[in-house]
Amino acid sequence: MGGVRELAAPFVVPGPCGVAIRDRLKHLTPQDEHVLRLVGEHQGALASRDLRARCADGLEHSADTWASRKRDLTVQSSSRIAGAITKATHDQWALARRCQAAHIRNLEAGIRTLRYRLSLPIGEPGTKRAAGGYRSKGEWFHKSRRLAALEARHAAAVSDRQAGRVRVVRGGRRLLSTRHHLADAHLTEEQWRERWEAERWFIAADGESGKRFGNETIRVTPDGGVSIKLPAPLAHLANAKHGRYTLTSTAAFAHRGQEWADCIVANRAVAYRIHLDTERGRWYLTASWQRPVVQTIPLEAARARGLIGVDTNADHFAAYHLDPHGNPIGEPRRFFYDLSGTTTHRDAQTRHALTRLINWTKSAGVTAIAIEDLDFTTEKTREKHGRKKQFRQLISGIPTGKLKARLVSMAAEQGLAIVAVDPAYTSLWGAQHWQKPLTTPRRGMSRHDAAGIAIGRRALGHPVRRRTAPPPHDRRDRAGHRTAQAGPGTRGREGTRPPATDHAPRDVPPNGKRKRQPSASNTVRDAPSTQQWVQDSLMHAG
Repeated sequence: MGGVRELAAPFVVPGPCGVAIRDRLKHLTPQDEHVLRLVGEHQGALASRDLRARCADGLEHSADTWASRKRDLTVQSSSRIAGAITKATHDQWALARRCQAAHIRNLEAGIRTLRYRLSLPIGEPGTKRAAGGYRSKGEWFHKSRRLAALEARHAAAVSDRQAGRVRVVRGGRRLLSTRHHLADAHLTEEQWRERWEAERWFIAADGESGKRFGNETIRVTPDGGVSIKLPAPLAHLANAKHGRYTLTSTAAFAHRGQEWADCIVANRAVAYRIHLDTERGRWYLTASWQRPVVQTIPLEAARARGLIGVDTNADHFAAYHLDPHGNPIGEPRRFFYDLSGTTTHRDAQTRHALTRLINWTKSAGVTAIAIEDLDFTTEKTREKHGRKKQFRQLISGIPTGKLKARLVSMAAEQGLAIVAVDPAYTSLWGAQHWQKPLTTPRRGMSRHDAAGIAIGRRALGHPVRRRTAPPPHDRRDRAGHRTAQAGPGTRGREGTRPPATDHAPRDVPPNGKRKRQPSASNTVRDAPSTQQWVQDSLMHAG
């Protein structure tokens, strides 16, 4: 099929390899909060200086420079705290490098689009696959200036990457820019300052296997007691032995509490982080640990009992149940969510929708969910959808990465597999082959429901296109099988559907209805092969 790119093969998504749980530290005394603030400020300042040194090293970083930085930090804290700070610094620098590479790719996509459209004549119409020329000379001129600006940004970004320069803001660049728009954010300067300082604090410790309760810096006992190893300059604030400070609050992890208890009793590594929610004025303790990688089931086993095809949209999941042969079963299901508002609200909405989806999947008796392996990196460019600002905001607001990660982790706890498929043409082909046939007076089929069927069939290894039913037994090919239920190696499987009579790609009469051409009778010579009337020339009598 011309113009259709090669589709990637479906695969089973690997399960999660880590766990993180959180609990609130209640009933802290003023002295406890004072100590936590001092520890966070001191270690946050050390983390900022270490990040600055790492960014200055750039590509010249080595094991020797790492050891030197760690020795300098050990004097002002401890060896374990220094190790946690340097590890966090390296992770942050690596993340900045990945974001820098993604920014360069985005600039290159915009430059390619601009160069292509500028090369077209003004007013050149576009196609479904590519945009056309610009509408006027004025728009062409402004886009030529934007091309020059993007090329300058691209050159600067490439130069920074080659030199190993990255730009990192501890506390977040978005929060930093909020300082200049306090009225729009409904914040006072004191509120912003408190949030900014809290985001730059560092009260975290990596776990150590074999150590007591899995962590020597922030230790949580099985009965919930929390104690912190104070850095050297704050050792005078200790209220326990060996320079430790024990909080009056206790931790009780309601979610996965037994799993966490099994880890610390066996002295397995557990990492902790303490942070302050300035909006609520609450302190939280987050515990995380690694777990054995969940073994994914083979793709054939995931397909054995059918699956649920899910189409991800801006406000809902459109799901359809398919049997192993790719036939839709029952009615389409939609699970709505609202991605407006705060981050906490959006996260709660997605978790609620995913929970309902997983519960319905289990009740359907299948063990797999098929989703699209979405990546809107190339679709978010301003140059591709310049005037469609609402559409760009729509696709930018879909948290595809978070949705996929959360669905994988939640499904793994219920013993469900996630099959990822290539998202190309699922909505287009689903609407073309499945939307109209499944629409009834009592059942409405949307484009998204049909896309869910296309996704499920692709995950099952079947083509999206619908096939005709098996031929009657009075036909000459009675032993054949021309449906999608036949195996890939079955002869006659790729039989085509009869031509549609309700539409035609070309030669449509003015009234919009297609007129069937007269067909020849089976008794006419050569008619079955040509399907056209044959008018022989007049015979000449001798």
